[in-house]
Amino acid sequence: MIKLIGQRAIASLLSLLGLMVLVFFLSRLTGDPAVLFLPIDATEAMKANFRALHGLDAPLLEQFGRYVWDLLQFDFGQSLRKARPAIDVVMEAYAWTLPLALITLSLVVVAAIVLGSLAAFKIGGFFDRMVSIISLIGASAPDFWVAIVAIVVFSINLGWLPTSGVGTPLHWVLPIAVLFIRPFGLIVQVVRGSMLSALSAAYVKTARAKGVKNLPIIFVHTLRNAMLPVITVIGDQAAAMLNGAVIVETIFGFPGIGKLMIDSILQRDFNVVLAAIMVTAVAIFIMNMLIDIAYGLLDPRIRH
Repeated sequence: MIKLIGQRAIASLLSLLGLMVLVFFLSRLTGDPAVLFLPIDATEAMKANFRALHGLDAPLLEQFGRYVWDLLQFDFGQSLRKARPAIDVVMEAYAWTLPLALITLSLVVVAAIVLGSLAAFKIGGFFDRMVSIISLIGASAPDFWVAIVAIVVFSINLGWLPTSGVGTPLHWVLPIAVLFIRPFGLIVQVVRGSMLSALSAAYVKTARAKGVKNLPIIFVHTLRNAMLPVITVIGDQAAAMLNGAVIVETIFGFPGIGKLMIDSILQRDFNVVLAAIMVTAVAIFIMNMLIDIAYGLLDPRIRH
């Protein structure tokens, strides 16, 4: 297990370095921040002073070298837009995204595992057909369309929920509901398929022959053996939520990391963009490491 974790850590570090190089140079292709931040009638001298002040007048390789050196000291630079440390701006956004992602993912995992397992146990029945239809619709529904329809129905027509912001618990209902739908549909399908394979195993037939009741067969004997592909999908969906669910946060005006990335790219706030991507990448690599550990705990063959 330790060897496996070490190999994954080295691979993650190399991926992180590659991502850092890629994002740094691609972000410079979005344009000159001096043009955006200074008035339209700003002179060339004013633009040159702005670039010099923020180190944007040096050659790209020199800028990259400075950035790497600062990064080694955990210095992500200053936000051009807010004149504050970029890492502080990013962590403030994560303070909103993390609760949103954790609440949504917890609801998704519990609901998907329970409904998917029961549907597999009653394959071909009314409950199985209903769960399959609902999950397929959920997995196929575009997030932006669901978000817009939810605003029109529940905010504009019915007036039950606010359209944007984070002021009260009601402001969280629509973002959580919209984020819930697609992961729920995907995970239910995977749970159902994996459970169907596990329920046909010989040890399940033996448990039934011994008189073991249905619920212990589903959630004690079978579920653990069916969890490996489910964990993979859960990890993918968790990574998408850690990315900030860009579309959902933007539509609902939710001040999370996804909306911050979009705003920072449009405003050419390079340091915030880089800090947001690097922090998100580290979080995803750590999560992938936890998934690998979970694989080893569930399947002894992986540990060896």
